[in-house]
Amino acid sequence: MAKYRKLGRTSSQRKALIRNQVTALLNNGKIVTTEAKAKEIRKVAEKLIAMAVKEKDNFDEVTVTAKVARKDKDGKRVKEVVDGKKVTVYDEVEKKIKKDQPSRLHARREMMKVLCPVTEVPAKAAGKKAGTKKVDVVEKLFTEIAPKYADRNGGYTRIIKIGQRKGDAAMEVLMELV
Repeated sequence: MAKYRKLGRTSSQRKALIRNQVTALLNNGKIVTTEAKAKEIRKVAEKLIAMAVKEKDNFDEVTVTAKVARKDKDGKRVKEVVDGKKVTVYDEVEKKIKKDQPSRLHARREMMKVLCPVTEVPAKAAGKKAGTKKVDVVEKLFTEIAPKYADRNGGYTRIIKIGQRKGDAAMEVLMELV
């Protein structure tokens, strides 16, 4: 008996399909797909969520000083003339940042191997580059999804059968985060 479904694809195509579907599931909360694909996606998604739940609080808060460009009322950088050249003026600011501990950093890198980069495009800016923003799905896993499932021991996804697809009669399902 095979350990996984081949889904009628080569290994690279199958890996890309699973990566894209898992990323869409974690980003949107639910997807519609075939039953065989959903069962394969569930394996990967459950492991990622379990990893995030285990490592969600494994970080240190560190205070660092950073140089930030001084800005005027219009939001433009303030410049001074020094030795005949225009130079940007910087202020030192203290910031608190989260520094991952080694196990959380490893978990983050393992998740980044599986998840694809996501760019959200607002409806009114469709087809334009301006207004788009990158979504950090790994950070979403740690900050939004993991706390939701902190008291749960597995079973983070649900598969609901919708019915057969019209074209090829494949069983379609709605896969969602519980």
